[in-house]
Formats: sequence, structure tokens, C-alpha cells
Amino acid sequence: MASDRPADREGFDAVSDRPGLGAEDHEARRWPEGRRDFPVPLTIGVVGDTHVHARGARRLPPEVVDLFERFAVGLILHTGDANTAGVLDALAGVAPVIGVVGNNDDLELRVELDREVAFTVGPHRFVLLHGHGGASARSEARRRAGPGVACVVYGHSHVPLIEREGETVLFNPGSATDRRWQEHFGVGLLQVTEDRIDPELVLYHDPRHLRNVRP
Repeated sequence: MASDRPADREGFDAVSDRPGLGAEDHEARRWPEGRRDFPVPLTIGVVGDTHVHARGARRLPPEVVDLFERFAVGLILHTGDANTAGVLDALAGVAPVIGVVGNNDDLELRVELDREVAFTVGPHRFVLLHGHGGASARSEARRRAGPGVACVVYGHSHVPLIEREGETVLFNPGSATDRRWQEHFGVGLLQVTEDRIDPELVLYHDPRHLRNVRP
């Protein structure tokens, strides 16, 4: 879903953090999430390529965190290039986080996160990766598709996309903060039941538009 209102802000420098957003609280940290098996039904929030640098002005928009809270997500996936741990800390205040390392992540994340993670939700097997290191993020995602893999979640390209490779759903949420040449910023939601996976892109010109997105 995408708002059709015109963009009235390109950057995120003026976005005010809510209390604790972006702060590194190591005692409360719940990532990388150690579980690899989750029951259904489950709503999964997906975000990636946030590129929040420790000394930079960009922040994870609090509206993204609020969106995941409204949809009562039980798990959050970060597709890499968080850049700093504070992004994952903020998301972990909502639900357990599984993240993977991207090509721009700092040393702490490169030490703590894996390049690829497989996990299951009910009968469905998921693979999470950033997507760097090959010809394209999309080609790297397609290489992981196949029998027994229900969904591949990836990032790197900043291109929001839902498609299928055989029976496998390929899902890229785009970037929540850096749309580059894309029309929209994006995050994602995956509704997982025993029988199916329903992927949804939530696209926006300005993070404030997310306030109107309701379950």
C-alpha cells in the first residue's frame, strides 16, 4: 500500500526520536534472536537498509516502530545495512529481532550477525540474507529459492519487490530511510498462517504517512 500524498520531506534529520529510540541498551538487547522456530499464526515486520550511522543525522523513523507495534508483530526481520546496533535495539523493544549483516554494517554488527539465517514459522521455511556479493541482490535471493524454501527475504538493492521463483516467495521491503532512485520508502509485513504466507509492502513518501496505516 502506498500513500498518494505528495512528499513534503526528503530527509529524516528532523524526525524526533521517541524515548529510547536509537539508544544502545545492551542489557535489554534481544538480538540476534536465538530462536529459529516460531508458531503460527505470526505477523512479521520486515525492514532493511536503514543506514543509520553512529555519527550521522539519519534515524530510524519512530513511525516505523509504531507501525510494527500497531500490527502486533511477533518477530522483526532486518535485511542488513542497519549500520549501527541502535537500530536493532529500537526494533527489539517491539519484538524479537533476527538480523543479518550487510556490506555497510559496522564492526560490532559484523561480529554479532550472520550473513544468512534460516528459520521456520509453522511449516514454512524462511531464508534471510542481505543480498550482496553476487551479480545482484535479486539474483542472490533467487539462488536461495527452491524446494523446501517458502520465502526468501532480502535487501541491499533498496528496491521494494514481491515476486515468486517457483513456489518460493521473494520479498524485499526496500529501504525505510534511503529510497535512492525509487519512488517510495518501504517496509514490509508478512502474515503467516498454517496454510500460507501473505506478503505486503507498505510504501510511503514521508514516514508520517505511516500513521494512517491500520490493521
